[in-house]
Amino acid sequence: MKKKKVLVVVGPTAVGKTALGIQLAQKFGGEIISGDSQQVYRGLDIGTAKASPEEQAAVVHHLIDVRDVDESYSAFDFVQEATQSIEQIIEAGKVPIIVGGTGLYIQSLLEGYHLGGQAHHEEMMTLRKNLEALSDEELFARVTQEIPELNRRRAVRFLELEAFGTGENQKPDYEFSILGLSSERSELYARINSRVDQMMDEGLLQEAKFLFEGYPDVQAAKGIGYKEFFPYFAGECSLIEAVELVKRNSRRYAKRQLTWFRNRMNVDFYDVLSMDYPENAIMCAKEFLNMEERSEK
Repeated sequence: MKKKKVLVVVGPTAVGKTALGIQLAQKFGGEIISGDSQQVYRGLDIGTAKASPEEQAAVVHHLIDVRDVDESYSAFDFVQEATQSIEQIIEAGKVPIIVGGTGLYIQSLLEGYHLGGQAHHEEMMTLRKNLEALSDEELFARVTQEIPELNRRRAVRFLELEAFGTGENQKPDYEFSILGLSSERSELYARINSRVDQMMDEGLLQEAKFLFEGYPDVQAAKGIGYKEFFPYFAGECSLIEAVELVKRNSRRYAKRQLTWFRNRMNVDFYDVLSMDYPENAIMCAKEFLNMEERSEK
């Protein structure tokens, strides 16, 4: 049975994922599924860098504004709801395009970790954490089969499948093409700093204050861009210090995102500063989908 095709756009914060996702959706008749753990929350628009109202009007978006700020959201929830969205989009004759930077969520969808329910997913995550704490020697010693070009990622994947089974029903019935965006580090960090300044101009502080005063202990309040302002509201630091902390934590998060995508997922990366970007990424998507671009209006 031929698998259904899904495009995925990943990369660090502020690299330009939203823009490429919209371009792809417009060229190939797609709809976007947000792959971000914070964009699900209603009322948190600026700090989560949601697509603007104009962007959401141009292309249909899914999994944005689907939770109140006092509700929890997990990788299990994401995979369940993203799968539903994928089916709805395909049924409508459109191309599903997942756009986001939450590596755990996207990898969980790609590898089918949701099957078996929340408890099964948590067991998988516990096993992975324990395996990744091992040294290379200890990890590789647990692999009982000959695996070409054995590395940590392949070893962990083998042991996960060995522990939880390899039946066909554990893999999603989709074929994914993952387009990763990257940039030279200094340029990426400059983009992050600039975006935080823009968020401040747009009202980030008011969103953070809303959480601090009404929902200081919820999951949403622990996101980068919000938690850093809590010491400022408590009189423990200056606003300048809080903003610099947001920038620093955002830069560190971007580095972690890139590490995740490079080490754990099969991603084709595109430098957003290269002369042939985004044309090469769009061409890759076209070849994967085996379809023509829509004519420009």
